[in-house]
Amino acid sequence: MDISFLGGPAPQRGVGVVAPFDFALDRELWRWVPDEVSLHMTRTPFVPVEVSLDLARMVSEHETLGEAVRTLNAIAPEVVAYACTSGSFVGGVAGERAMCEAMTWAGAVPSVTTSGALLDALAELGVRRVALVTPYTVSVTRALEAYIAEAGVAVTGCAFMGLTRHIWKVPYRDVADMARQAVPAEGAADALFISCTNLPTYDVIPQLEAELRIPVISANQVTMWAALRRLGTRAVGPYQALTDPSARTGPLVPGPADPAVAGPVGPPVADMPGVPEAPDTEQQQEGWT
Repeated sequence: MDISFLGGPAPQRGVGVVAPFDFALDRELWRWVPDEVSLHMTRTPFVPVEVSLDLARMVSEHETLGEAVRTLNAIAPEVVAYACTSGSFVGGVAGERAMCEAMTWAGAVPSVTTSGALLDALAELGVRRVALVTPYTVSVTRALEAYIAEAGVAVTGCAFMGLTRHIWKVPYRDVADMARQAVPAEGAADALFISCTNLPTYDVIPQLEAELRIPVISANQVTMWAALRRLGTRAVGPYQALTDPSARTGPLVPGPADPAVAGPVGPPVADMPGVPEAPDTEQQQEGWT
């Protein structure tokens, strides 16, 4: 059978992705990627530490990043993305820039990080006041707030879960409930950022944008948006303000944030099924600020 008419596989452009050892959402990253782009994943070495500032520092050491990027060199990606929010904000703005320099030196290609992409996305959307949702403990959440403040953006609301493990298992319903707590009223923030590349967000973004009437951006979304922009192409996503400029204007579908259709606020995170109970450690400090 002659199959020469197929012409062979189409040329692929590569994005190298360095992720922490516990990253579990490879499939979610792919959903923002157009057909002509491939993701080449690698992970940092395992360390027996739960999600914390200590872990963030370990998975973002320059030597670790350099080794991870060098494993991708044979594939020759056109850009490398470090897919971890806490690992890229733990050193502040200067630390994030140094990480990009270390990765670019190791791979000789442009590099982006999740937290650097976050600041680029806030600038792209003209955001000066942002609300946050995080799965982190209070100390990691405070470090994110400090990073954003250092960049000149005000944090107007924050909801955090206090989790140290199994973050990828949090369901969309819980993410949406936290978003409503972080943005309790229309006009409370210019945008909402949902942190952590291990927290599922893809399908909930357009629904939250319609309900809250502000752009909603997430860690995995901004990472892919920034990496693909370096390639001169666009991330794909259904009616998401960051990836689709047409979604940034015009009326949105009324949701519970609209006083005319407002419903009851969801239960506290500690009462939600599917979110682990906090042990007698810092994880008990979950709540909203």
